[in-house]
Amino acid sequence: MLQGNVHPDFSRVADLFLRQLPAPRPGGAALTVYHRGQIVVDIWAGTRDKQGTPWTPDTLALSYSTTKGIASTLLHIYADRGAIHYDTPVAQYWPAFGKNGKASITVRQLLSHEAGLYDIRELISDAHEMNDWAHMLTLIENAAPRHHPGSRNGYHGLTYGFLIGGLLEKVSGKRFAEILHEELTAPLQLDGCFVGLPENEFARAAKLIRPDPKPVSSVPKKPRKPSLQSQLVERALELSGFDNETSKMGLMPKGISRYDWNSHEVLAACNPSAGGMFNSRSLAKIYLMLANHGQLDGRRYVSPTTFAALSRVQNTQRGDVVPLAMRWRLGYHRVFTTGPRTPNAFGHFGFGGSGAWCDPSRGLAVGYVVNSGSGSPFGDLRLWQLNSVIIRAAEARGTVRARFGKLLAGH
Repeated sequence: MLQGNVHPDFSRVADLFLRQLPAPRPGGAALTVYHRGQIVVDIWAGTRDKQGTPWTPDTLALSYSTTKGIASTLLHIYADRGAIHYDTPVAQYWPAFGKNGKASITVRQLLSHEAGLYDIRELISDAHEMNDWAHMLTLIENAAPRHHPGSRNGYHGLTYGFLIGGLLEKVSGKRFAEILHEELTAPLQLDGCFVGLPENEFARAAKLIRPDPKPVSSVPKKPRKPSLQSQLVERALELSGFDNETSKMGLMPKGISRYDWNSHEVLAACNPSAGGMFNSRSLAKIYLMLANHGQLDGRRYVSPTTFAALSRVQNTQRGDVVPLAMRWRLGYHRVFTTGPRTPNAFGHFGFGGSGAWCDPSRGLAVGYVVNSGSGSPFGDLRLWQLNSVIIRAAEARGTVRARFGKLLAGH
């Protein structure tokens, strides 16, 4: 059953949200939308585990790469104070980082995925190493780039958070969790924003729900032949120069099939690449601040100059790790829809379907969390569809207001 509040102008958003739920199978989600500073959608429904525990407004869900956008926002707050400069080599702030061909890598190249440090398969021998923060920073210090930094881009899917988080810790002298609390959680009064879940918050955590494994048959099956469509797609990517092996380097560390994203160890670990636990309200409010060009409730988080820098597109070519042109900003990517164009929108989506984004030109800020499904590294069709309906509702609302304003002006 759908719970929460929806402005009548956004009723179609709630209808689609409800249709996307896996009921009667387990699984839930929450969605929060701001338009022109007003909260117009704040809804949740479904279950947070297979036992049928109802989703509540404070339920936290693992949001994978949606976390990267939050880590990026923290860095921009420090950059706005002059503590970090985008075109300064990272090694000036983090001397041990400068080894093995990394001395000239700039902060901008980290943020725009141009550093060539995406190869998680080479970096670690087992996915569980990602749970050890200090160990991962040491490995990052000793890593070598896969290509000349700045010459191309490749999505740093599982290394980005350690790069950005490590830099923040070196500059601030504080733990990443402290930085997050001091710079965003406390001033924005967020009730669901964690990277490294504290012990007293586990009771709120949703469980990722995956399909039950199919029973193993004693009769050996013939290997499935790929469909014609998948063969054509794979062939087209090959002809375009995309290398699937490079994608695996960036997204599939050794041992990932044994890595339990629901485990206590994983949820408690600091992993700003993919380990954030959020509710939709907190994500939406962070992006509301960004939609307002860096300020909210009388407090400025970043200046207009810094906002212009962080929201400017850095590269437009397709990267080496994912077969899409992500139009990277400084730590954020383009916003995907199934229709409307979004040239001014930016944010970050995550594997599993979550995502958060803003469109300053439309006055929109969106946060979405979910615990069922998989999708691509950048969400799935559910979020793309929701984004389209949200944008159309906002545009229709603006059109009505404009006509009403003209009518009043005529009198």
